[in-house]
Amino acid sequence: MRTPLLLVACLCLCVEAQGALRTTGGLRKGEKRQVGMSGEGALLRRFKRGWMWNQFFLLEEYTGSDDQYVGKLHSDKDREDGTVRYVLTGEGAGSIFVIDENSGDLHATRRLDREEKAFYTLSAKAVDKFTGRDLEGPSQFTIKIHDINDNEPKFTRDPYTASVQEMADVGTFVVQVTATDADDATYGNSAKVVYSILQGQPYFSVEPETGIIRTALPNMNREVREYYQVVIQAKDMAGQMGGLSGTTTVNITLLDINNHPPRFPQGVYQFSISESSDPGSVIGMLRATDADTGRNAEMEYTIMDEQDMFQISTNHRTQEGVITLRKHLDYEKKRTFSLRVQVENVYLDPRFHSRDSFRDTATIKISVEDEDEPPTFLHPAYVMEVKEDAKIGTVIGSVRAVDPDANRVPVRYLIDWHTDMDHVFNIHPNNGSVYIARPLDREEHAWHNISVQAAEYNNKISHVPVYVRVLDVNDNAPTFDTTYEPLICENVKAGQRIQTVSASDADQPTGGHRLFFRLPPEASVKANFTVTDNKDNTASIVTQRSGYSSLQRGTYLVPVVITDGESPEQSSTATLTVLIVVLFAALRRQAEKMEPLIMSKEDVRDNVVSYNDEGGGEEDTQAFDIGTLRHPEVVEDSAHRRDVVPEMLYPPGRWAVGRACDHTDVRDFISQKLQENDCDPTAPPYDSLATYAYEGSGSVAESLSSLQTHSSQGLQDYDCLSDWGPRFKKLADMYGGEESDRDS
Repeated sequence: MRTPLLLVACLCLCVEAQGALRTTGGLRKGEKRQVGMSGEGALLRRFKRGWMWNQFFLLEEYTGSDDQYVGKLHSDKDREDGTVRYVLTGEGAGSIFVIDENSGDLHATRRLDREEKAFYTLSAKAVDKFTGRDLEGPSQFTIKIHDINDNEPKFTRDPYTASVQEMADVGTFVVQVTATDADDATYGNSAKVVYSILQGQPYFSVEPETGIIRTALPNMNREVREYYQVVIQAKDMAGQMGGLSGTTTVNITLLDINNHPPRFPQGVYQFSISESSDPGSVIGMLRATDADTGRNAEMEYTIMDEQDMFQISTNHRTQEGVITLRKHLDYEKKRTFSLRVQVENVYLDPRFHSRDSFRDTATIKISVEDEDEPPTFLHPAYVMEVKEDAKIGTVIGSVRAVDPDANRVPVRYLIDWHTDMDHVFNIHPNNGSVYIARPLDREEHAWHNISVQAAEYNNKISHVPVYVRVLDVNDNAPTFDTTYEPLICENVKAGQRIQTVSASDADQPTGGHRLFFRLPPEASVKANFTVTDNKDNTASIVTQRSGYSSLQRGTYLVPVVITDGESPEQSSTATLTVLIVVLFAALRRQAEKMEPLIMSKEDVRDNVVSYNDEGGGEEDTQAFDIGTLRHPEVVEDSAHRRDVVPEMLYPPGRWAVGRACDHTDVRDFISQKLQENDCDPTAPPYDSLATYAYEGSGSVAESLSSLQTHSSQGLQDYDCLSDWGPRFKKLADMYGGEESDRDS
């Protein structure tokens, strides 16, 4: 049975323990003898172990020069004959703690700090020095570092910053400070901290146990003193003599409250402004004082008098009252103004004062300075009227301007010629009378906008607009709206309206235009045409007889008298040209002028050539009658060409007469046309399709087709087309003036 290792501890407080406790041998109380199966009993002994220390105590911060003795380890197996060796393992074994392997004495080799490590756990055993056999198994023990008061209290912050409202009640909470002590709080008073105030009395106090700082003086005024610095001490050992201490600084600011009203530094303020200043001009600024700060010092300025000439506003950045002008000033009318201005806080604290005590008033006197002003017109604008037939020199109105200054300098008038480039008007320089300098014409300019200047001797000039309205006078005769050239046929009926004409008048009568139309008396006798007034400023031209011959007379001039009925009455005679028309047209062979049927060089496909003959109109019921081509004999002998004058009216020597296809078969007719196309040098060099059709009859203009012609050449005299007016100009250009061709 193993004998336990005895650990002998040394209480190193004051006295070193001597000796060791051992277990004693022999059968003692409680021993039992074990009886074997053979009946022979073996003596069983239960050894009572000696007292075993499982803990050593060692003071921290040892300052001696030798190793610090911890205690002694001893085993009952050690007969002190040098055969036992003690072995130490665990935390700090061999470095911090060493053991004498022969005696079992345990020492600390260096200075220890409990705040760094509070205890160490180690193991020890006894070993036979010669065999290496364990005489005692490992026995675990603890070395606890005993605390001493070697750490002063430390505050969690340094400095502290706090604030409290001014005028706060005594005992108002400000801030709580906290200090900690690294010493062992479970051993003595080394870590027991109390607080005290070293600086900051009598304004503040601190609670010793909690570190709470409170106000200690009533009615602390921020405007008197705003910042305080308080020094707080924390001391361990419950504040007893010899305890360690630490300090911190607490910076305390008194917060502002609105406990001071705004005040004007002076009771009367003087300002001046020129009378020529524009509305919105700043006259001056004034500022009240307020001992408070921030929003508690925000102010609002108002004018107490009922007036609309000035206004005051608050500059919220500078807290100044800005006085500005609202209307134009006139030194000659009023030279001084007196205003009563009030200032008050915007945000009030009802705990201290009533609202009325937070107001103040001051008087503002404003002087208007005289300014040499330009002349002033009595009206901002003038409107004048004059008839357009007024004579040169006629006065149409007058303007007036005066010098607003007290000395009343004379004024001269003139027209700004930039506004009257044509110099239509002029003005008398002394009295301002405006008169006509050039003739007027309302139809050219109904309004004239000019500018009149009024100037003093010192070149002070002002302007006023003058609007001149030119009144209408009935001085223009009505005229046709356009040129009228109606066309009529020879077979027109009597009473047929051939044209509606309208007229206009450049004048503008108040009741509107009412124009009258009639024939002049000299044209009413044996008139071919008459004029019917439609009573809506238009008239109808109506034929008086039937049957007109263009050969006898191709043109008629119809005079129309137009009157306006105003006073004085204006009238004019307009002429209407009536053309008697018989429409003749023929297709002319001009091979040298004909364009190729195919214009595009790239198009080599078969083409369809359209023979674009005009039909006879809506009454044409025989158009494209292919039966006529198949049976040309059905064409009457008297059926002459409609696009030329009948040959019987002219000598046979002048007009070539012939029929292209009388009594011929359709096949021969088509063959002839085909031959003509084949021989045509302008025909395309590839197959093409030519279409021929017979045109019908019945149109008033009759047919332009060449299928029923008496002459293949169609030689006619078309010079008369030039006399038929602009409507036939194109035909005249196409067919007229070709005598050389016809003669050939």
